[in-house]
Amino acid sequence: MALADDHDEYAKLVRGMNPPRVVIDNEASDDATVIRVDSVNSHGTLLAVVQVIADLNLVIRKAYFSSDGSWFMDVFNVTDRDGNKVLDTPTISYIQTVIQSKLWCPDDGVFHCDEEFLRIQFVVCMQTLEAEDCYYPEVRNTVGIVPSEEYTSIELTGTDRPGLLSEVCAVLAGMQCAVRSAELWTHNTRVAAVVQVTDAAKAAGGAIEDKARIADISRRLDNLLRGQNGVRAAAAASLTHKERRLHQMMFEDRDYGAAGRPDPRTDVSVTHCAERGYTVVVVRCRDRPKLLFDTVCTITDMQYVVHHGTVSSEPGGGAYQEYYIRHVDGHPVSSEAERRRVVQCLEAAVERRTADGLELEVRTDDRAGLLSDVTRIFRENGLTIRRAEISSEDGEAVDTFYLSDPQGHPVEAKTIEAIRAQIGEAALRVKNNPLADDGGSSSEVAAGSTAFLFGNLFKFYRPFQNFGLIKLY
Repeated sequence: MALADDHDEYAKLVRGMNPPRVVIDNEASDDATVIRVDSVNSHGTLLAVVQVIADLNLVIRKAYFSSDGSWFMDVFNVTDRDGNKVLDTPTISYIQTVIQSKLWCPDDGVFHCDEEFLRIQFVVCMQTLEAEDCYYPEVRNTVGIVPSEEYTSIELTGTDRPGLLSEVCAVLAGMQCAVRSAELWTHNTRVAAVVQVTDAAKAAGGAIEDKARIADISRRLDNLLRGQNGVRAAAAASLTHKERRLHQMMFEDRDYGAAGRPDPRTDVSVTHCAERGYTVVVVRCRDRPKLLFDTVCTITDMQYVVHHGTVSSEPGGGAYQEYYIRHVDGHPVSSEAERRRVVQCLEAAVERRTADGLELEVRTDDRAGLLSDVTRIFRENGLTIRRAEISSEDGEAVDTFYLSDPQGHPVEAKTIEAIRAQIGEAALRVKNNPLADDGGSSSEVAAGSTAFLFGNLFKFYRPFQNFGLIKLY
């Protein structure tokens, strides 16, 4: 205990003598804003920085990072979603302030983990790998409810099936729960959601305080999920970033081990670099926003440390990521079972947020039961929700849904018009419809464009229609 206390005090001293430095430069690159970060290193430092950039909806075009020893150095070339530099002075100041605050405070409990705990977790994991050749946690359906002063957070994991989201929304509406925000992902027949609700029975809203009512909500949702393990309390979830928590939930639910083919556009290789003692991880896939966050989040939560790395966007819409990693105990990946697990988990991390179907935005005045009504309309029109982002603020609901039909066929124009007529023309906006019929076979168009964009990256290509899509309403 004395040694641990001495180590903590020494770490605080080192951090206090070396405050993090964040420099934002709009002159170093012609087409991007350059963010340079120097800081004392600890497990999760890279993730903390990437998370701030991702939460601002900035696109990382290129990045280099190195964290050998006790010092962490990163360079990020970023733009906004339209490809422009970040020139807004308040935004620049915010980036500097937030990154510095994330790296300055070692006791926030979110980004800095106890290394001895991580080492013990690794030993247990490796013993399981050696005993069973490959580690898969138990598949289960779970409900976790975490109260706070402003809202009550509900976590759901389980087997995906048609109509599930619509049924969940109906239960919450019936229990007088107003959805403040929510995010839902589906992958490999599994579903995970984090839903923040307030008490609609009270004029002032706020968290649900009645323990008996919370237990009743949990029981009903657990029955809806047909869970076999009952209710799972997750007291630490409220401290964790929502999207990071979704990755953790799906990882715990072993979506990476479920039946299903990986996207042929995603290629992950894990090799050993003997002369340096690293494991080299290379990820090639199509580029998209928050891709770096998803992969770094997974690497970090699997208790690996990125010592060096480079990422870049490639011509034609591809992305290249290269990481030199070791486990928190200092050792590289040591077995074929562990290597295979890293590949599967990173493939899942890339694919969880991917959504190729119709993207609809519903923006309207918020009201009780709105989300239940919208999801019911989608279900009645035969559409599957593959991913959803729900928010409500100042009386306005802004909900984004990624939809397809259960077989992955394009959503017909008449279906979109039927939905528009039911929800309201002013409230519904089609943000993206890549599978829409544009004069030819949609599946042929999708296959042809993808083969063109990624033909140089992958030897084989399988069209979209070969995949079984997630089924969720």
